[in-house]
Amino acid sequence: MGRILAIDYGEKRTGLAVSDPMKIIANNIGTIKTAEIFDWFKMYQIKEKIDEIVIGYPKRLNNIHSDICVSIDKFIADFSEQFPSIPVILYDERFTSKIAFRVMIDAGLKKKSRQNKALIDSISATLILEEYLNFVKNKQK
Repeated sequence: MGRILAIDYGEKRTGLAVSDPMKIIANNIGTIKTAEIFDWFKMYQIKEKIDEIVIGYPKRLNNIHSDICVSIDKFIADFSEQFPSIPVILYDERFTSKIAFRVMIDAGLKKKSRQNKALIDSISATLILEEYLNFVKNKQK
């Protein structure tokens, strides 16, 4: 049984989270430089089977795609070309960065820690995956 990998794509760095094999729990696995994501994924796949990728696809309040969606679309095209057997699911990630910031405050992190954008990206990826896992679970009911 494979896992689900969640991606919070960014121009410079990308947040990552992965499910457990039962696809119940989202685990934060950190961030990597976006330029290194394909090499990282090739190595990760040697250790873990990935059944699907969930990528955050941000929209604005008026339901129009954010500017980064152009870069995300290119990433998805490149990913699908290199890994055609792995489905990519787009998941609306509105507000995940704000929620991640709130999680950091609620966890009692100091201001300096809350300014760590890599931490925000990795928490955002975890939130995207948690929401997606809940969506799939509720859909099956």
